[in-house]
Amino acid sequence: MTATTTLGELTGDYVLDPAHSRIGFAARAAMVAKVRGRFDAFEGRVRLDGDTPSKSTARLTIRAQSIQTRNRKRDDHLRGGDFLDSDHHPAITFTSTRVRQTGGTTFQVTGDLDLRGVTRPVTVDVELTDSGDDARGGFRVDFTGSATINRRDWTVNGAGGLVGDKVTLRFDIAAIRQS
Repeated sequence: MTATTTLGELTGDYVLDPAHSRIGFAARAAMVAKVRGRFDAFEGRVRLDGDTPSKSTARLTIRAQSIQTRNRKRDDHLRGGDFLDSDHHPAITFTSTRVRQTGGTTFQVTGDLDLRGVTRPVTVDVELTDSGDDARGGFRVDFTGSATINRRDWTVNGAGGLVGDKVTLRFDIAAIRQS
């Protein structure tokens, strides 16, 4: 945050800025190396209540088809029925159900992650890393966050043991205040 911004001044409705945000993941492959990737198409909204952070909400929609690992064959496999099954489940969604402030600019955001038609709770550790006016006269906030999930909890069972069960999700989010 800028030196003059308080949490209360962050209150408002925001939309994600996809040009300045990144949603990525990492998982073990062949039990030796890590495969890192990202999703290129997503949108989201955040309602921040700086005075009472527990009243804040977030919703994120990711287009499963947009997965990128810089390996076309692997990307096609990840889009297929063994993994994301993006033809039948085109969207991955996260809808917050609880926000808890854990420090001055750190939070735990718990919500429902819907992947492949299975909805389960996930808690994302989030840190507010910056806020302030941008060059276009808008007001922005930046967050980083991460969570580790077990892919099998969402029936992502492909690869016969060649891919580790744990997937680390990473979020670098820039959002622009709308009101």
